[in-house]
Amino acid sequence: MQKKYDYEILILGAGASGLFCASFLKNSNSAIIESNQTAGKKLQISGGGKCNLTNEFVTSQNYFGNSEFVDSVLRKYDQKKVLEFFKNRGVELVIRSQGQYFCTKSSNEILKVLGDETRSIKKYFDHKIINVEKKDDIFFVYTDKKVFKSQKIIVATGGLSYKIIGADEIGFKIASEFGHTITPLKPALVGFTVQKEQFWFKNLSGISFKVAMSVDKKKFEDELLFAHKGISGPVVLNASLYWEKGQIKIDFLPNIDLKKLLKNSKKQISSILPIPKRFIKEFLQSIELEDKSVDSLTQEDFKKLAIIKNYEFSPAGNFGYTKAEATRGGVNTDEIDQNTMQSKKINGLYFIGEVTDVTGELGGYNLQWAFSSGFVCAKSLAV
Repeated sequence: MQKKYDYEILILGAGASGLFCASFLKNSNSAIIESNQTAGKKLQISGGGKCNLTNEFVTSQNYFGNSEFVDSVLRKYDQKKVLEFFKNRGVELVIRSQGQYFCTKSSNEILKVLGDETRSIKKYFDHKIINVEKKDDIFFVYTDKKVFKSQKIIVATGGLSYKIIGADEIGFKIASEFGHTITPLKPALVGFTVQKEQFWFKNLSGISFKVAMSVDKKKFEDELLFAHKGISGPVVLNASLYWEKGQIKIDFLPNIDLKKLLKNSKKQISSILPIPKRFIKEFLQSIELEDKSVDSLTQEDFKKLAIIKNYEFSPAGNFGYTKAEATRGGVNTDEIDQNTMQSKKINGLYFIGEVTDVTGELGGYNLQWAFSSGFVCAKSLAV
């Protein structure tokens, strides 16, 4: 009797979540379909090629998404288990700033481990997925090369950022056609463009220093980088994840008491403030205050200068998907089973990684989500 399907499980996408999931399914009749010619393209360039694998501190508060759903998945496979998985396979990791774990050599170490772990699983590279249908309990995956038939489908196709390495909307299209809600998609972990009032930022291109930035109920303290198009740097990328519209606040002198700093000083403003002079000059021009000795500041002058601790502005927008490190939004997690990552609407359909409506902050959180969601899915399918 002829088999109705080619594979029991087909994983769509050979990125971090798809490969990690596959590594726990190596004894099953599974295959991976990938549109690129090689696996893990985004993984390879993550963390500047050193792969920011996870973070020492991971909670659902580091994610934009349903915190109960995120928490449930993370508890089943946390950062300690991720670290153990790779360390047991010979990968040396080092903690950099803010608890971030990186490879000591390169991202290729992670790719090699995942490649070794999935060696027994057939991989179809350079197969662009066109569409997926379900007929009589069998999924038909149409690619530009051939049609695959499978009992179960795991959608691990990622988001819309990094189009240059093949990112596209196919995962969202598949979910939508099977009746899933896609929460609004937007670039995340991305720089901000600025309004006319902040065009002076552009004169500071290349300058960076640590600031505190507040958006919604979140506050981040990290490097801000002034760029030709606006502002970027880790603090901005994190803020972009939570920004909808409206104002953002910047403290250009975090952890410094301005009154104490200026007390009884005869120095010029530009000399006493511990930040780049080029910035101070542009900032003073923007608030129409001359660079003068601190002891000559009037009450009105001090009030103006105090804006440096609470500078409010509304971004014009962001740098777009070509510069974004992640995509915010995706398959609504209310429609996904948190214990299996299976669709609550369609039996045998699963969603993992960035295609879901879960996006992490900068610092290894998105790879942690890829690994955690991939494991939870695989565990429910493991044979």
